[in-house]
Amino acid sequence: MKISQKLEYACRALVQLAKTYDGKSLTRLDELAQREAVSSNFLVQILNDLRRAGLIDSRRGANGGYVLSRPAQNITLRQIVDAVEPSQLQNTAVDQGDSGSAVRRAWESVSTKLAADLDTVTLESLASPPSDPMFYI
Repeated sequence: MKISQKLEYACRALVQLAKTYDGKSLTRLDELAQREAVSSNFLVQILNDLRRAGLIDSRRGANGGYVLSRPAQNITLRQIVDAVEPSQLQNTAVDQGDSGSAVRRAWESVSTKLAADLDTVTLESLASPPSDPMFYI
């Protein structure tokens, strides 16, 4: 599956905000850009999309920055996709030709399953440190 750079950066920025989330501490744009090695000019555009979608809040000024608008367990990967790349989950197959409706139904089914899977992944799960692997002897 091909994921756009915009969507990847949005996820990475939100994971950074989730790691430091306490409901009030702001993270500055330059900190986010540096931690994730992304262009701050591109990142600010992405953060504006996330703010418009209600996933983050922002404050301007010398003490300004970004913070999640709600706890990380209440933000799903699907909400991020809808905020940044809403066309990602849209089915564009058409009902033309003898096989058109069968193909469209198949892609609708895949799209529905993908959306449901995206609803199960939260920012909290992405921000949690990976558990140490178990070695059995």
